[in-house]
Amino acid sequence: MDASPRFSTNGNNNTIPVMDLQKPDFSNLVHHWCRPARASSQPSSHDYADRFIPNRAATNMDLAQGLLTIPRKEDSMVGISSSREAYRKLLVDTLLQGRTRILKFRNQSRTPKRSCVYPPPVQPIKQNRRIPKEPEETLNVPDITCDWQLNLLDWGSNNILAVAVDDTVYLWNATTKSVSKLVTVDGPFYPITSVSWDPDCRRIAIGLNNSHVQLYDPATNKMIRTLQGNHQDLLVGSLAWNNYLLTTGSADGLIINNDVRIRSPIVSTYNNHSDGICGLKWSPSGQYLASGGTDKLLHVWDISKSDPLHRFNNHTASVRALAWCPFQNNLLASGGGKTDESIKFWNASTGACLKSVNTGSEVSGLLWNKSERELVSSHGLTKNQLVLWKYPSMAKMAELIDHGSPVLYLAQSPDGCKLASASEDETLRIWRISEKPTNKATSRTSFVVGPCNMYSSIR
Repeated sequence: MDASPRFSTNGNNNTIPVMDLQKPDFSNLVHHWCRPARASSQPSSHDYADRFIPNRAATNMDLAQGLLTIPRKEDSMVGISSSREAYRKLLVDTLLQGRTRILKFRNQSRTPKRSCVYPPPVQPIKQNRRIPKEPEETLNVPDITCDWQLNLLDWGSNNILAVAVDDTVYLWNATTKSVSKLVTVDGPFYPITSVSWDPDCRRIAIGLNNSHVQLYDPATNKMIRTLQGNHQDLLVGSLAWNNYLLTTGSADGLIINNDVRIRSPIVSTYNNHSDGICGLKWSPSGQYLASGGTDKLLHVWDISKSDPLHRFNNHTASVRALAWCPFQNNLLASGGGKTDESIKFWNASTGACLKSVNTGSEVSGLLWNKSERELVSSHGLTKNQLVLWKYPSMAKMAELIDHGSPVLYLAQSPDGCKLASASEDETLRIWRISEKPTNKATSRTSFVVGPCNMYSSIR
């Protein structure tokens, strides 16, 4: 090849030498090099790559030396049996794990590939909890009034259970297992028709048979005041607190909101039920009130309006069991009486019926589990039981069938782990449905039930 220089001139008549260089041939080096991967469109501050300059930091030099010293395939096949060749391939695959590149032109990924030598971690399996089928406590409550319109059981946030038996309200301390008497009424007040703790347990409201409602101080057993003359001399069977607002419902179908802080307590009334009120429940936010009556109607009220937000007539019997969901806003559960036997779920915002489940027995009470997505229902005729349901599948998790008569009253402990149920069999039973959540900073203590307190009496 002639490599002598040639000359050219530019516009100024200056001569510029031009070398005609031949492009070198790298075809004989192709088998020693590997084409680098296509560069990513996203630049990286940690990836410095070049087409022909390998990255020594990312190159396994021991592996590269081994690959260079391995005989070529055509040489290794001479004089080697098929079994030895199979063993050689297995050995190469095991040691090299499919890596055949000698040089690396870019850094390895930050996330290494998982080797088959290290199995993935095993996820812990959640054990199914055991729900006792027997009650922890059984208390006698002789002469307890059995009426679908009454609500005679309430468990306060102070862990004291209030139960009205005939003309007397008793307080059962769930911590000390002691029983004390709050008050006994007589004359026109007899019998007691409802009982309810206020949220901070500084007051307890007692509904009476003559339309009066009395407020008591549980620390002194003294009456604070009386709300009277508002329900046409009919029994007050339902009570519900919303902070300082006490809502009362009576057999005349009238619902009254009372501000217990002021001298004239009535602030608003609802009068859309045509028969007695047997269920009242405020939502956790305090915005909505649910009311059920013996007229088979369910109403949802907005605290800022005088007319009902929704009116549901889907139940075919009295609506007494009401429960607002603690983990899903605006979700309301309701239960129907003997000819209905269903639990229905409502969206209080839209008014839609989300689900309806037939239980096969009249529903007297509903409570949401505070720590699990579960619902507890109490039943009268014909099964006389308590049922723990998984929500939203509504699969039965447990059936508690120790009562021998219809279960009319249901309450829940402050931590949500226990239930109290009172029945026409004149017994009050305490059930455990879940374990108390433990705090790492504190240890959990358990109460051991002995023969002396396993079966006692409220009176």
